[in-house]
Amino acid sequence: MTAHFTFETELPVRPGYRLDLTADALRRLAANVVDVVGEDGAYCRVLSDASGSNLIDVRQSGERALQLRISGDRPERWLPTIESMLGTSADLGSWYVRVRPFPWLAQLAANLRGMHPPRYPSLWEALAHAIVFQQISIHAAGAIMRRTVQELSVAHEAGGSAFYPFFSPSAVLYAPDEPLRAAGLSANKVDHLRSAAAAVEDGLVTEETLARLSSEEAADRLCAVRGIGPWSAAVVLLRGMGRLDVFPLKDSGVARSLRELSGDPELDAGALLEALGPVRGFLYFHLLLGRMRNLEPGGDDSGSA
Repeated sequence: MTAHFTFETELPVRPGYRLDLTADALRRLAANVVDVVGEDGAYCRVLSDASGSNLIDVRQSGERALQLRISGDRPERWLPTIESMLGTSADLGSWYVRVRPFPWLAQLAANLRGMHPPRYPSLWEALAHAIVFQQISIHAAGAIMRRTVQELSVAHEAGGSAFYPFFSPSAVLYAPDEPLRAAGLSANKVDHLRSAAAAVEDGLVTEETLARLSSEEAADRLCAVRGIGPWSAAVVLLRGMGRLDVFPLKDSGVARSLRELSGDPELDAGALLEALGPVRGFLYFHLLLGRMRNLEPGGDDSGSA
């Protein structure tokens, strides 16, 4: 793949939108070799489907728009995916109203204002991330995911940089055990990834089916996939389906972030989630970026734009 862009357009966004924060919430770690942010602030990745692969390049062009370029054939087919990935049309008015009674959270929301809730481009990618990131630190999981991606997909060179598409379900199903284990995946996680891949390939779980279900029903459907429990189902619904009414409970990292960012070791997380109601899932992204940017209770991140 070369950096020959065949399509260019502007994507409208709500005023105040920040690509830097939204892309960071999507990619989580700088070690991510699929979702890449360049030194110039451009967000880039390769999107792939049965029709082929396309490189996307997204830049902030103003308060109300993003500049989008796409390479390859049939580039327009990716517009809905990119809009959902970057949360360009999310209405977050309810979030800012509901955080007001909590001064530490209202300050955190103000510091990170402009971040929109991101989504993985496919259910499969959400399932794979949920499995790999189970029960280990985010940095360890990120390193394992990076090595797995590099093992199972082929880099596309563009502009002197390498961009890796996320691996397909079939790549996991037909890969031998050895390179997967060498990437750092346990035997259980290899099995669970293959179970999820088979569920996607066989249509046991589909985005269309899940979209018709309530979040509780959708979580139950996901838990029918071997290796997906309540925490993983919540992560898939939040990061893969954009369900802001779900929040991954019983997460040690989340609990630690709540204590550190609120400054209250006795914080009642249940009461907080109840008060946030249908936008409670957006708290997850604020905790993630708050920890990533080492924000202190009441701290200011206004200089990071």
